Amino acid sequence: MAEATALPPRFQEWFAARGWAPRPHQMAMVEKGRQGRDALLIAPTGGGKTLAGFLPSLIQLSERAPRNTPAGVHTLYISPLKALAVDIERNLATPIREMGLNIVAESRTGDTGEARKQRQRLRPPDILLTTPEQLALFCAWEGAREYFADLSCVIIDEAHALWPSKRGDLLSLGLARLQKFAPNMRRVGLSATVDDPGLVRRWLGRDAEGVDLVLGQGGAQPIVEVLVSDGRVPWAGHTAEHAMAEIYEIIKGAKTALVFVNTRFQAEFAFQELWKLNDDGLAIALHHGSLAAEQRRKVEAAMARGEIRAVVCTSTLDMGIDWGDVDLVIQLAAPKGASRMVQRIGRANHRLDEPSRAILAPANRFEYLECRAAADAILGGHLDGDPARTGTLDTLAQHIMGCACSEPFAPTELYDEVRTSGPYADLSWEDFETVVDFVSTGGYALRTYDKFRRIVPGQDGLWRARNAQAVLAHRMNVGAIVSPAMINVRIGGGKRPMGGRKVGEAEEGFFEQMKAGDTFIFAGQVWRFNSLVGADAFVTPSPDKDPMLPSWGGSKFPLSTYLAGRVRAMMHDECEWPALPPDVQEWLNYQKVRSIIPDQDEMLLETFPHGKRFHLVCYPFEGRLAHTTLAMLLTRRLDRLGVGPLGFVANDYAVAIWSLKPMDQLDLQELFAQDMLGDDLEAWLDESFLMKRAFKACALISGLIERRHPGMEKSGRQVTFSTDLIYDVLRRHQPDHLLLRCARADAATGSLDVARLGDLLARIGGGRIRHAALDHVSPFAVPIMLEIGRERAPGDAAGEMILAEAEEDLIAEAMA
Repeated sequence: MAEATALPPRFQEWFAARGWAPRPHQMAMVEKGRQGRDALLIAPTGGGKTLAGFLPSLIQLSERAPRNTPAGVHTLYISPLKALAVDIERNLATPIREMGLNIVAESRTGDTGEARKQRQRLRPPDILLTTPEQLALFCAWEGAREYFADLSCVIIDEAHALWPSKRGDLLSLGLARLQKFAPNMRRVGLSATVDDPGLVRRWLGRDAEGVDLVLGQGGAQPIVEVLVSDGRVPWAGHTAEHAMAEIYEIIKGAKTALVFVNTRFQAEFAFQELWKLNDDGLAIALHHGSLAAEQRRKVEAAMARGEIRAVVCTSTLDMGIDWGDVDLVIQLAAPKGASRMVQRIGRANHRLDEPSRAILAPANRFEYLECRAAADAILGGHLDGDPARTGTLDTLAQHIMGCACSEPFAPTELYDEVRTSGPYADLSWEDFETVVDFVSTGGYALRTYDKFRRIVPGQDGLWRARNAQAVLAHRMNVGAIVSPAMINVRIGGGKRPMGGRKVGEAEEGFFEQMKAGDTFIFAGQVWRFNSLVGADAFVTPSPDKDPMLPSWGGSKFPLSTYLAGRVRAMMHDECEWPALPPDVQEWLNYQKVRSIIPDQDEMLLETFPHGKRFHLVCYPFEGRLAHTTLAMLLTRRLDRLGVGPLGFVANDYAVAIWSLKPMDQLDLQELFAQDMLGDDLEAWLDESFLMKRAFKACALISGLIERRHPGMEKSGRQVTFSTDLIYDVLRRHQPDHLLLRCARADAATGSLDVARLGDLLARIGGGRIRHAALDHVSPFAVPIMLEIGRERAPGDAAGEMILAEAEEDLIAEAMA
């Protein structure tokens, strides 16, 4: 082949010995390396992306002349997951060993032993594989400039998972710093799922035009099926419990199956249900982020050895790692995003020329439409997009502190450096000065407190870390991941329990609402809660089969904008209905007769009496976060109108509000006017715990509050107490404080999804709300009305009977 001649002989021979030929995108990346060009490679899973990223470095290192002095790091590889960095280290060892290359490649993560870290500091490996958090630590090292002076290339793997986040902001700032240390350094990004390459190129490079785009050839078309278990799709639910028996039979026919779910609760539930059905004694495992690291590593090792038939998992197994014999991916409940599903499907048959196989198991009828939309998007090559991003200022504050820990800096020089980072290209000098002032004083309202003085100016005009204690505190708290405060789940009982074996971790808030004797599912079995002591929750195994609390929720993914639009289009276009299951077709037809099917750009709103209450149900299809914010704001307005709202429920598809008085005569355009995002939003935020939660995250990222100290770690409750006090002080005395600005911005794009809500209100303005004033529950309203009942019902067998009876009554009313 013509392309193969461009490789050095030993590389050609290695490819030939394996029966391979270099792929065009691999050769294109070799050429980019020879030209010294930055590049973003987008290629399907199994197409040899990682090897393509490393080939230029391997070639350069194999051709280098001997040196009298030790060389520094040549290539820095950055992965979003520690496990992926370690896995790539193992995979990279194969070509290095088989070609006899004199190259040292080592990983360095938070799990790496101190002896190895010290050795790497004295004798850097040629290729260092690490994570964004370790890069932030490198930038805070004394001597970082000299350590990375020989750096030739940085490879960012799974770039799509990093760039649209604060981790991506911090990583981009780190790249800008490395570029100062090593001006000729190349930047390489790798990804399989990018909707808008221009945005990622702008993030990756100093400007989008300076990053060349390399596209890999498409692989075999995946096989994606939407499961209709027993020929029916349930009206409501979110666990796909109805399909478990069929899922188990499908697992029996596979070599190894990955069963993906979206929350830790769903993982625990699905694992429990599959074990109840496991009369064949199949090796079925559980893997999610709250399990003890030792347990996760055991599962991963057993998978690598081919000893496991199925793993029920969350996003912890989404990316990159090649698990060998996996030939099937099952998604329980809707995936919420096409890009996420493409990533998950790539775990099956991790080879370009063989089709990956996936089965989507919807939990209800709206989810069936979403799964169908996701399958069509995957087969059509459509991905979810992320909006353009502006770098966050709390992240910048952490970076500035890190720079001061490494060496003194001049503000004007650091400002120019920061603006070479894509997300901060438009940063104003005023904002930069504000951030420097914040790091040096804490801000106007806090400057009298000595503890917030972390950097100080010297007589030479350069800023530096105030003292060794400030440096140590920063290095112990780097990173932009703020997880919920976690509690160790340990086996033990009584008032003074001894520290028993650690089972895993769960969010602190979950245990704070429990009392001694409550039972719950965790790590695949039922436990009795005994006590909460410090950072430990003590539990003992429970004989109960039905826990009082099903589990803790974990995080939920929002429905992507792209899939939401496809679902609305599918509902509106009757030509698509014949391809749907008969009961879903019947559901849509009855909705058309008993209420309204809205146009794609309209929002349906129904009002009807039910029981002794009056209900308003609207169907924006904008995701749970935006819907919850909408419901909060609507109930405030309805209260002012004297309607007497009593409560609400929101899911990914709809919002239901119930009240004392009818709502069918309201001015709906006025009720949904865009000005609700003004004074109403501000008033609600002032009262809401969500702002305090957002402020806490910003305070931790910026370094204002430290969770970890030498010899101790603050509990989540201690951190919350500290940040709540500061939040109240700043709201009273400096309402325009940097961190309050950051918290508002985070709440708007994160926990509240105000930006998406704003898009909805703009879309339905000008008369695009379709109101159906009904005297009965509609077919579309049944699922969310059942959620109202589920939140109120007791979690026992009697409660399930009540819910089943209520479901029959609601369906009968809707379909009469």
